[in-house]
Amino acid sequence: MVKRCEWATSSPEMQRYHDEVWGRPEHSEQKLFELLCLETYQAGLSWQTVLNKQVAFETAFHNFDVATVAVMKPEEVDQLMTNAAIIRNRRKLEATVNNAQVLVNWSEATDFSTWLWAFVGNQPIRHQLTSADQIPGTNDLAQHISREMKKHGFKFVGPKTVYSFLQAAGLVNDHLLSCDWAPENQRERR
Repeated sequence: MVKRCEWATSSPEMQRYHDEVWGRPEHSEQKLFELLCLETYQAGLSWQTVLNKQVAFETAFHNFDVATVAVMKPEEVDQLMTNAAIIRNRRKLEATVNNAQVLVNWSEATDFSTWLWAFVGNQPIRHQLTSADQIPGTNDLAQHISREMKKHGFKFVGPKTVYSFLQAAGLVNDHLLSCDWAPENQRERR
């Protein structure tokens, strides 16, 4: 029998996300951008709601192509506000365009992925958790990265959103010790 983290058993979409995305180290700028956007949309909503609308978001935002999203016009955001297939929150939609612009105009000596992964010494942080109750909503690292991202001009990147983003992108691995996708158990499955 497959053992997953407790939160990932409610639907096939949640299982897929848990098994294929959550906690896996991601370095692609496009995928990092997509994960950040999805976490932005999730703020105040359930993750299931976001997953149900993921394909529609991919269509609305050109498969999260950073350069294409960065040049979207305000009238395109106005049009998205009429799209019932996505989460129609103007501030979140505008944050998506803004955050793409931040990435296109990135001013650090390294690319965004290298900059982000430097916060964890280029190695995922592994928490040894035994129950979902132990998974934090945020932590000091997420608060620090949130502040740094805001300095760069990112929007809608509060500490909770950033912590969820770090989990999604695999910088933080919060798979429970009992989960088949925990790094300790992955070695045993090989």
